[in-house]
Amino acid sequence: MASKIFYVILLFLAHSQQFALVNGDATLIKSTCKNTKYYDLCFSSLKSSPTSQKSDPKSLATIMLGIGIANATSTSSYLSSQFLGTSNDTTLKRVLKECAHKYTYAGEALQASAQDLANEVYDFAYMHVTAASDYPNACHNLFKVHPGLVYPSEVALREDGLKHICDVALGIIDNLSW
Repeated sequence: MASKIFYVILLFLAHSQQFALVNGDATLIKSTCKNTKYYDLCFSSLKSSPTSQKSDPKSLATIMLGIGIANATSTSSYLSSQFLGTSNDTTLKRVLKECAHKYTYAGEALQASAQDLANEVYDFAYMHVTAASDYPNACHNLFKVHPGLVYPSEVALREDGLKHICDVALGIIDNLSW
C-alpha cells in the first residue's frame, strides 16, 4: 500500500512539475530526510526539485510545502470536476463540494505555513501544516456521515498523499532551530 501511494505521488509530481533529477546537495537532502516519517518520498521529492540545488533545511521545508500546495490544489480541482459531473444526487454533490473546500483550506494552510517559515515563526508553521494534514479527515468524515455514499478510492489515495507530504514537511520543520 505504501509503495502504491509513493508511486501515485511520484506520478503526480511528474505531471505537475518538470520532473528532472538535479544534482542538489544530496548529503543535506539525505540528512534532512532521515528525520522524516517517509524518507523515500522526502528524498525523491526534494532531489527532483531544481530549487534544492542550493538549499538549506528551511528551503527544503518550503519545497515540500509547495508540493503539498500543488497536491491540495489538484485534489480540490479534481473534486470540483467530480461535483460538476455527478448525477442528480444532491447529497453527493454537496459532499463533493464541501470536500473541494476542505482541500482548498488545506492549500491555504500550507501557504500560511510557507509564510511562517519565511518569517521564522516555526511553531506557527508546524501548526498550519498540522491543520492542512487534518482537512482531508474532514472530507473523509463527510462520507461517513452519509452511509449511502462510498468514499472514492482516488480521493483516498490523494488524502494519503497529502498526509504523507505534510508528515515529511512536519519532520523537516521539527528539526529547524526554534
